[in-house]
Amino acid sequence: MKDFNKKEVLERLKSDEDYYGDFGRQFRSNSDISTLLTNPLALGAQQKPNINFLIGGYFHTAILEPEKLKKYRIIEGATTRNTKAYKEMSGGEMCLLQHEVDKLEIMIDTMQNNDVCRDLITGINVEYEQPGIGEVEGMMWKGKADIVNHDERLIIDLKTTGDISKFRSSAFRYNYDSQAYIYRKLFGYDLIFIAIDKTTHQIGIFDCSDAFYENGQGKVQQAVEQYKLFYDNPDFDPTNYFINKTL
Repeated sequence: MKDFNKKEVLERLKSDEDYYGDFGRQFRSNSDISTLLTNPLALGAQQKPNINFLIGGYFHTAILEPEKLKKYRIIEGATTRNTKAYKEMSGGEMCLLQHEVDKLEIMIDTMQNNDVCRDLITGINVEYEQPGIGEVEGMMWKGKADIVNHDERLIIDLKTTGDISKFRSSAFRYNYDSQAYIYRKLFGYDLIFIAIDKTTHQIGIFDCSDAFYENGQGKVQQAVEQYKLFYDNPDFDPTNYFINKTL
């Protein structure tokens, strides 16, 4: 994508429909990292509905864009997704259960009532759900920052976690390091994560070390190499691709 109006592109990417749809797919994003590093041939394949993404999405929306909560369907009177009531009311769509939303509301209140979190998340010079685009390691990437705090010169990313004591290892496993590297390049600020434990509701604020950014950079470089091999190399035949490792 050589010729484009960056301002116009960013304006379009504010829309989730354009960001996640065909328009946004002309850019790579951190969500592509795992696929490019593990199974490049699956890039662009439709992802199966995931309840953890749905729960995380509700959490983000409630804090950052509460006016959009109406887009989430909530099923009352069903304890699991295997019940007849859920299947009848959901119509085959992945929906939240009322007891899940009740737990989420406690987490949301906990974070919003924390003075440090509230000061970081809110303010006059703070923007929510801001898209960014730019060239990183020779390719065009996109990102959408949960929170851009211009006063603190920080990108703030909200996370829910099953065990906050293991968040550091999760950050490497789920490619938060490559996210931090890409976002620092796109937005020009350092990134911090504010995470909340889904069980204990304990809050953690995690900044990123130089080693964390460097590890993320390595993943991005490797992902770019994979993309160029699989999708920019006319001499490459994916039918002959195989993994070769020594056990």
